[in-house]
Amino acid sequence: MKLPPKVLLLLLVTILFGSIAESNDTAWGQSPAKRMTPELLWKLGRLGEAVPSPDGTQVAFTVRRYELAEDKGSSNLFIMNTADNTKVVALEKWASIGSIDWIDNGSGNHLFFEGINPNDAASSNQAWSMESKTHELKQLTSIDGGISNFKVAPTGEKIAFTLDIKLDQEPNEIYTDLPKADARIIDQLMFRHWNGWHDYRYTHLHVSVLGKDGTAKPPIDLMAGRKADCPVPPFGGTEQFSWSPDGNEIAFTMKDVDKWEESTNSDVYVIAADGTGELTNITKEGLGYDNNPVYSPNGKLLAYSSMERAGFEADRNRIMVYNRKRGSTKEITKGLDQNANGPVWKSDSKSMIFDSERDGTTQLFEITVKGQTLEQLTDGWFNWHFFGEQNSADAGNQKLIVSRTNMLRPAEIYSVDQKKATKLTGINDAIFANLELPTIEQRFVKATDGKSIQCWVINPPGFDSKSDKKWPMLTYCQGGPQGQIGQWFSYRWNFHLMAANGYVVVAPNRRGLPGFGREWNDQISGDWGGQAMKDILSATDAMTAEKFIDKEHVAAIGASFGGYTVYWLMGNSADRFCSMIAHCGVFNLESMYGSTEELFFVNWDLGGPYWKDEEILSKYQKFSPHRFVKEWTTPLLVIHGQKDFRVPVTQGMEAFTAAQVQDVPSRFLYFPEEGHWVMRPQNGVLWHRIFFDWLNRYCKDGK
Repeated sequence: MKLPPKVLLLLLVTILFGSIAESNDTAWGQSPAKRMTPELLWKLGRLGEAVPSPDGTQVAFTVRRYELAEDKGSSNLFIMNTADNTKVVALEKWASIGSIDWIDNGSGNHLFFEGINPNDAASSNQAWSMESKTHELKQLTSIDGGISNFKVAPTGEKIAFTLDIKLDQEPNEIYTDLPKADARIIDQLMFRHWNGWHDYRYTHLHVSVLGKDGTAKPPIDLMAGRKADCPVPPFGGTEQFSWSPDGNEIAFTMKDVDKWEESTNSDVYVIAADGTGELTNITKEGLGYDNNPVYSPNGKLLAYSSMERAGFEADRNRIMVYNRKRGSTKEITKGLDQNANGPVWKSDSKSMIFDSERDGTTQLFEITVKGQTLEQLTDGWFNWHFFGEQNSADAGNQKLIVSRTNMLRPAEIYSVDQKKATKLTGINDAIFANLELPTIEQRFVKATDGKSIQCWVINPPGFDSKSDKKWPMLTYCQGGPQGQIGQWFSYRWNFHLMAANGYVVVAPNRRGLPGFGREWNDQISGDWGGQAMKDILSATDAMTAEKFIDKEHVAAIGASFGGYTVYWLMGNSADRFCSMIAHCGVFNLESMYGSTEELFFVNWDLGGPYWKDEEILSKYQKFSPHRFVKEWTTPLLVIHGQKDFRVPVTQGMEAFTAAQVQDVPSRFLYFPEEGHWVMRPQNGVLWHRIFFDWLNRYCKDGK
């Protein structure tokens, strides 16, 4: 049959544009089945900060997106009206935007933030202000090398930020006649930390007064001459210092101790914002972490987070309240068998909001200062997060502005009012509208000691437990070792992506993870290869007993302590698994002690150095995976980054060598510029390609 020319043209256009659409989908990793892929994972917009205006009528938030071909990302700043959720793009494609703050200066709301101007190729990170209606920009600082950790005073008259101050000499400065000598002279530990070598500088908190023209005057160093840092590395940020409501005082966190590597003793200090007067330590009696101070809106009280036990980085996080007039302190979370993280004041200065791990989720709670009455504000299989100290938790007496995440979707902004949650953004709605989604279920498994283990199970799209189909399975081993498997959305250990690739995933909240009481959390210390490993095997065995699991094709995967777990299982009970993947895992406990940096971690969890006494040495020998390599037969993928100084790369090299020497099928994926995590987009996609290629070799189709 001969078709009319118009019909032929229509068919050609349909075929052409259909092919283009298909090729674009394929370029982003979208298969015809529309399931999550590594490439699509990097296309998702990532919510950064979200801060309500003082009157509660607007919310400023950032979204970061990545260009895979360019191997980099950029950030947009949005301003959204809370009445109708309409939003505008205030700033587009900045290299970075962070530390958002609002100030009501009487003539309207102004936004303050730090960022890198994309229109200036030589620009570094500086402080900026922006009129929220006209979006008129003003650069506040022009400091060589840029600033970090920016925060504006509530009065809008001063700004605080950090600068790196050089206080140590390099060898070439000591021996000026040897300008080309390339070496380090090291006299103490902490010569490298997390993913970087000591750069002879210390991060100091500074304050600048804003002049009549709005630009910052020369900064004052509030920590002059001190060889200490604020924020405390490696993970501290702007939450570690706070302005008093009148802008005349700053409270900040500093860890100024001997043997830094063996101590968790950080303290909260207060000082006049102009740098005059005495620097006062208000937490000197505490021996653990004291940090993250926040002033009450009425200025009478100062709350901060505190861990009681010295040297234990995963101790219960408490909320302490310091009375500024009396100089007295009390704990308002006394007797609470859970963490209280990130406390934020409500506007009446009578109660605070914090988040806490609870049964495999993270929920928001409110606690009163006087009666210490506790109320849970959120629920469901989600991780809820409040965005920080800005003004007060209930800015403008409006609804709480929070984020919500689960294992299937990254964070979106929600409002919470009287425990009712309303979604405000749909950053990734267009992508998820076309995806087949996995499903999440909760299971409880009996441990070998009779206790109940909470497990998350993520099932692939199309999963039907009543069908005759058998599915390969992944046993996910959590790191930490103390870090709850909650409803987070990881861009590496992404359960959605694993399930989309046809795997059932079981993720047990084994012994040693928070959210199930302190006894459960603390049990892992000194018992790395003990009950926690039994819990993981109990969860694995319970799942493989199901008729829909292909018990011949089960893999164990994990990173950090999860990588340790994989190496341990390789030599103990590997018969349950057909394949193993260990990312940045601990392999040899003795060499780990001699090459890691924060020794307080291994001192607490392993009891101290292996040479201290025979009892401690026996635990090293009992629980070190390298002592069981003769039992290794399971195919093993080792992944490690050169700049990982927490679990040094030699741990992965030793494990790979042990596998190769014994002719165990093995591969080593090595990243010369990555640390404990994989941060660059193309490295991230490569990570997932190798990850799934390895699994598919041994866990699918009987191969």
